[in-house]
Amino acid sequence: MNAMRPEKTETTETETVDTNLAAATEVEAGIRDFVRNDIAYLRRPAAGTTADAPPLDPSAEATVTNVNSLIQRVAGTSLAEIENLISELESLRDLLHAEGQRVQREISGYAQLSQAAMKSTRMIADNVSQWKRAADGLRNS
Repeated sequence: MNAMRPEKTETTETETVDTNLAAATEVEAGIRDFVRNDIAYLRRPAAGTTADAPPLDPSAEATVTNVNSLIQRVAGTSLAEIENLISELESLRDLLHAEGQRVQREISGYAQLSQAAMKSTRMIADNVSQWKRAADGLRNS
């Protein structure tokens, strides 16, 4: 049963991400449609094209300001999420680097221990063979 829980969590997280992505896409599409259809006439001419262009009326100026602030809020949220993700990835990189160094130290310790065990085993084997020869020599004499 424990094996099923991570799958449910993973599925739930995937569904949440998909839902958030769909909502963000829908908001972006709505903003695009609004800008294209509803306030396209409010776009200011490029600098130097017509110096005699009439200024925008106050309600149009307010609409442009509202749209700009909406876009900045949406972009700000996305940028904050990206910055959080970058910091989390940097933390994960640091953790993986530290764990890699720890594993290397552990492997080095095991290698030294293995070499010491091999030396001890050789010494014991040499001593046993010497004792055996000595015992064989005493039996034959």
